Amino acid sequence: MAAGAAAALTFLDQESRVRAGGVEEEDDAEHVLALTMLCLTEGAKDECNVVEVVARNHDHQEIAVPVANLKLSCQPMLSLDDFQLQPPVTFRLKSGSGPVRITGRHQIVTISNDLSEEESEEDGSEEEEAELCPVLPAKKLGRRL
Repeated sequence: MAAGAAAALTFLDQESRVRAGGVEEEDDAEHVLALTMLCLTEGAKDECNVVEVVARNHDHQEIAVPVANLKLSCQPMLSLDDFQLQPPVTFRLKSGSGPVRITGRHQIVTISNDLSEEESEEDGSEEEEAELCPVLPAKKLGRRL
């Protein structure tokens, strides 16, 4: 199993839609977009800025879900603590003029079908440890009170 991660830093304003995590159909890797923070940047007005994520559901219908409501005077940023999405997704500013900075990681995990030498060595070492440290039954004390 191999993993790759890249820091994603993007800006969202009233005119832009940002597509994140483009995935090719032939790609056998698992893609995860982990959002860490959304925050208003310099030049933002004191208005509600609603950021929504647009994706497709299991029936391939487009759905939009609001993920943040930012306002300069009361909540200029929101920590999402690695909120995970499965790409491809599109971010858009539903209301407000922004700009909003979106940070996170695009993680790519590839799974190999072959067992590596390290994995087979680990299996052997576990068996050796079991032989070295046998579990003994507890001794009963013969005292009565």
